Amino acid sequence: MQDSTPLAVGIDVGGTKTHVRAVSLDGSDAGPAVDHVRGSGGWRPHDPGAAAAWLAALLHEALPPNTRPGAVAVGGHGCETPCQCELIRSALRPLLDAPCLITGDAELLVPAAGLDKGVGLVAGTGSVAVGRLADGEPVQVGGWGAALGDEGAAAGLVREAARACWAAHDRGEPPDALAHRLTAAFDVAEVPSLGAALERAQDVSAEWGRHAPAVFTAAAEGSALARGVISDGGRALAALVVSLARRGVLVDDVVVAGSTILAQPVLYEAFTSALAEALPSTRVRALRGEPVDGAVVLAKGLV
Repeated sequence: MQDSTPLAVGIDVGGTKTHVRAVSLDGSDAGPAVDHVRGSGGWRPHDPGAAAAWLAALLHEALPPNTRPGAVAVGGHGCETPCQCELIRSALRPLLDAPCLITGDAELLVPAAGLDKGVGLVAGTGSVAVGRLADGEPVQVGGWGAALGDEGAAAGLVREAARACWAAHDRGEPPDALAHRLTAAFDVAEVPSLGAALERAQDVSAEWGRHAPAVFTAAAEGSALARGVISDGGRALAALVVSLARRGVLVDDVVVAGSTILAQPVLYEAFTSALAEALPSTRVRALRGEPVDGAVVLAKGLV
């Protein structure tokens, strides 16, 4: 007999990888029926039709035969406004026989941490912070991509590290550990060649961001430039939360996730120190679970 038990499907589409998790909606506590991870290549959140088709294909790939989605919640990297999210949802809904929700990936953090309200801050390949006003209206700050923003995230740190190296070069200073690490990472002979190397990137966020470890290695080797870049990145992340507070968002709790900030204690400390100075009553917690768990919570809420 065909198993038609509906699944609550949560999808976390990050800047680099996508995580799909599904659990039964029949009340069973047997654990996830699906736990599927793949790359995020091809995700185009600014093209609603393409994004919806990508998500539908992902579900076809991830869900086992003879199962069906009973509700789907997606936290998508690059989903920046309620209007954009609704356009993707409207394009996806006809492809599914189930209710669905589209939101930004940072919106997954608060429910993933077991909270009803608070701020979600992501600093992985990119950076963004989200929260809600007292009436439930979502507010997002940051998330502008590596060319313009993403301070404190992998790609933004590499961009600012290159700028710091160029400035030191213009001051006539000899290359330090950051310059040596960055030129080696981009496979160029000297600091002035970094500009062309960065401009050659086709996927700026991914290709710049993968060199972020060079910045942290240089800091550990004593580079004052690298330490300054990291400190500035932490302050920039704290400034995102401050911006939300100034707009009326409840910032009592901040849930932090992202492959960069959670893997690099020096950046996490720079962020928490700057935030404690600006908003001393705010509680910060690193997400110990996975953001996709928040998507599953949201999916269950649809039914």
